[in-house]
Order: sequence, then structure tokens, then C-alpha cells
Amino acid sequence: MVSIDEVAKLAGVSTATVSRALSGRGQVSRAARERVQSAAASLGYVVSSRASSLASGRTRNIGVIVPYLDRWFFSTVLSGATSALMRAGYDITLYNITADADVRHRVFSTFLRRQRVDAVIAVSIELDESETQQLLDLGLPVIAIGEPNPRLRTLTVDNTAVARLATEHLIGLGHRDIAHIGANPEFDMDFHIPTQRRHGFEQALQDAGIEPSHAFLEPADFTVDGGFRAAKQLLGRPGPRPTAIFAASDEMAVGAILAARDLGFRVPQDLSIVGIDGHELGEFFQLTTVDQFPLAQGERAAQAVLAQLDRADADTPAHLPFELIVRGTTARP
Repeated sequence: MVSIDEVAKLAGVSTATVSRALSGRGQVSRAARERVQSAAASLGYVVSSRASSLASGRTRNIGVIVPYLDRWFFSTVLSGATSALMRAGYDITLYNITADADVRHRVFSTFLRRQRVDAVIAVSIELDESETQQLLDLGLPVIAIGEPNPRLRTLTVDNTAVARLATEHLIGLGHRDIAHIGANPEFDMDFHIPTQRRHGFEQALQDAGIEPSHAFLEPADFTVDGGFRAAKQLLGRPGPRPTAIFAASDEMAVGAILAARDLGFRVPQDLSIVGIDGHELGEFFQLTTVDQFPLAQGERAAQAVLAQLDRADADTPAHLPFELIVRGTTARP
């Protein structure tokens, strides 16, 4: 195994210079850093994480807490965060918060207290007072993505405004019989995002003088299959049918497109459909959506936590952007 002494000898510098050059901490001239990096690469030398931790007090590891691993949105946010952290030379420890309350409790009470991480990113996790305090007690930088937490630095998305924008697009086209595919009650957990999106939908209707119809509300589970089954219910039952559907996620919107085609409805001639997220399938299906840039959310969270580690960022909330992307699934009725 190659030692730091061998790298120092080949580069013609001290071992302390090698340590500073490869860790990115401390003053090293550009020429010396390049010699060290070239020597390390040629010898196949990799800095020992254990030695680096002992020397710097850092693990070069960031803990990331997510509520789901099998949902596109969360995996995309995670991809953005991990890419940015790895580019900065950090490893990632992933903590998947499940529906098991005991597992969730142990993440905060035990796993995060093992001093294996330098900072924590919490993705769309509604932290109660106890969990928030346990994070603060770690004495580490914490960045949250989701609703504002007055005790933590938070990157926020206004889910009510996101839903209003999607619904107002349909209203602006002239639709008045607008259905909403939302979430099953068991899926409406952290931050109650589906409820907020339904409220935004209903507010937009009421502001336009349209009375929301209970018959035009259908629950699903934020999957393509769930959206397919919900749209089949909306379009297949007797009585008035909607001319447009606002789905609370792009995956459910894709399911609604497939259901409409299955039932003989043309999209958008007979039925307009809009979603939320900016899913990679959206362009393929020409889906009109409100893009909330999940990949960039993860990157921004990583940048924020790295800035806190370098003590280079102010402790102020940040609002995450979103944008209406009009494609081929919406049109005038």
C-alpha cells in the first residue's frame, strides 16, 4: 500500500504539504498542489478517511435522510445531492425513514449520533420538535428541503402556489369542469404535500368563481398505475365528465394519459392533463407540467450544506424555483 511519504518524496514536498494539497484545507501553492496530485495519481495513493478524520476532525461524509427510495422525485433529489457532494470529495450515508416509528426514532436517537457524518440533509421530512432538537444537539450543519422550520436552514417549495399555477393554466384555457387526482390519506404524510396541492387547486377554482366538485376529486398513490386507475374512475363513471385533469404528480398524470387513451379520449382534444414535478417521462408524453427541478433541489441542498461547513453561508431560508412547462397535453376545451 502506497504511503503519504512516498507521495511526498515523488512530489518533492513535505508530508504536511501532501496532506493539505489532497484535503483541500490549508494554503498550498498551485504548482505544489499539481505536483502532489500528479504524484498521488501515478502512485495510486488515496487519502485514508480514518487518518483524514483524525487530523481534521471531519469524516468527509454527509448524512442524507429521505422518506422514500422507490419514488422518482426523492431518488432524483438524492441523485442531485450525491453528485454534488461526491464532486466535492464527500461520501454519503443514506438514512431511509420508513413507516416504522421505531426505525425512525433510532435514526435520530442513535444512528446520527455515532459521529460518522459532518452534516445532515433532510429531504421532505416533517421533523417534530424532538427530532429537530436531536439534530441541533449534534452540533452539525443541517439543511432541510420542505416546509420552513424556524429552527433549521430550509430550502422551501410553495406547494400551494405550484398547484395554483397548474390549475390556473387550465382555467386560462377556458376549462371549468376540472378534476383533481390527489393522494390516498395514507400517502399524505410528511408536510401534507398532497393536501397543500389540493388546497392550491381549490383556491384557484374558487378565485375563478368555479365551485369545486367532490365528484371530480379522485385519490391515488402518486404512481403511474394509481393515476391510471383514478382517471378510469373519473372518466368511466356515469354522469358529468371533466374536460381537464390536474394530477398532483407527473407520474399520476402519465397514468391519466394512458387511461384516457384506453377509454377512447383524445388528449388534448377531448381532455387536457397537467401534472407537477418535471419528470423525465414528461417530454416523452409531451406532458404539460409545473417543473420543480428536483435534481437542482438536491444540488442546491448539497451546496448549502458545504457552504455551512466552510462557514460561508448566511442562515436564511431559500425559496426553490418552479416553472410551468406547456407541452402537448393541454388545449382549449
